[in-house]
Amino acid sequence: MSTLAALNATSPATALTKEELERYSRHLILPEVGVEGQLKLKNARVLLVGAGGLGAPLALYLSAAGVGTLGLVDFDVVERSNLQRQVIHGTGDIGRKKIESAAASIAAINPNVRVVRHELALSSENALDIIKNYEIVADGTDNFPTRYLVNDACVLLGKPNVYGSIFRFEGQASVFAAVDAPCYRCLYPEPPPPGLVPSCAEGGVLGILPGIIGLIQATEVVKLILGLGESLQGRLLLYDALAMRFRELKLRKDPDCPICGTHRTITKLIDYNQFCGVPQASATPATVAGEIDPVAVKARLDSGEDFQLIDVREPQEYQICNIPQARLIPLGELPKRLHELDRSRPVVVHCKTGGRSAKAADLLRQNGFTGVLNMTGGILAWSDKVDPAVPKY
Repeated sequence: MSTLAALNATSPATALTKEELERYSRHLILPEVGVEGQLKLKNARVLLVGAGGLGAPLALYLSAAGVGTLGLVDFDVVERSNLQRQVIHGTGDIGRKKIESAAASIAAINPNVRVVRHELALSSENALDIIKNYEIVADGTDNFPTRYLVNDACVLLGKPNVYGSIFRFEGQASVFAAVDAPCYRCLYPEPPPPGLVPSCAEGGVLGILPGIIGLIQATEVVKLILGLGESLQGRLLLYDALAMRFRELKLRKDPDCPICGTHRTITKLIDYNQFCGVPQASATPATVAGEIDPVAVKARLDSGEDFQLIDVREPQEYQICNIPQARLIPLGELPKRLHELDRSRPVVVHCKTGGRSAKAADLLRQNGFTGVLNMTGGILAWSDKVDPAVPKY
């Protein structure tokens, strides 16, 4: 019998063990919770999409609170750069699958919690089959295609979607897709153009921030299970860590929303990478015109070839690591500093992973520069292929 089949065959618990009565005693003496409420938590099934920054506090606190079944969706491995904010993982977990590390931490906190592992990327092909087995979904993802996928799957299945997102020093949270409440598409009908919104890997994030937003999500999950209080349905909670200020926006259900509106046009899951304009990786990547491998860049430098190597990252990134021969001109400053570059000499641009430098290369070409090449993989690829002494971040 599969894990999910066994899960669905499990009868609801009707009592708490002596150990559970002791463990949850501070819940049990709350009149709003009591034994009845704790049994609701014990019988609840919650799916956590992502075991990273937001998924870490969600998993830790929901397991401590006694949520009986936690499904984890993740296919990534723990990296050193995760440890600044993903507190469910430790230094000894580096290189370990996040889903294994998270499950071990949950078991250490509360062995009564059943963890169902979904070691995969959530997709249009599997989302409905996975989500249908849970009562509530908590979205801890960091990309737009998966956010729209989770939203649409929750609307189609009638499941509440406890949403959170973080960036730099700001975060937001809400509860979408519940009955008569707006969904994620009501707030964001269209995704931003690809590359317009930097990822946390590009823009950074205060390590404490996902703890705050993830705990807000965990609070909303527990409230939904217990049927207590006023949820964030129809409200978007905004948090500014630097100002230590919360704001709230009222959200309205869009009658023309294509997934939850009066005349819905989306009746099944779609291709969300295509919807968000994310280019699909080729099974056999070819060398792209206008690109250059870091090894080839190193060969040009060693041979003394005359070209301009431009680093378009931010100054704080340059301080972490850099290629000594590279000149720093952040992407945001490049349009007004074009006059500093020699149009008669070839240009190679690089960033952290290649995305921002691709934009820089396009900008240079549009402004009449020739012989412009983008270093594929950025300085992280330089560290892998050329100089392992260059630290990664």
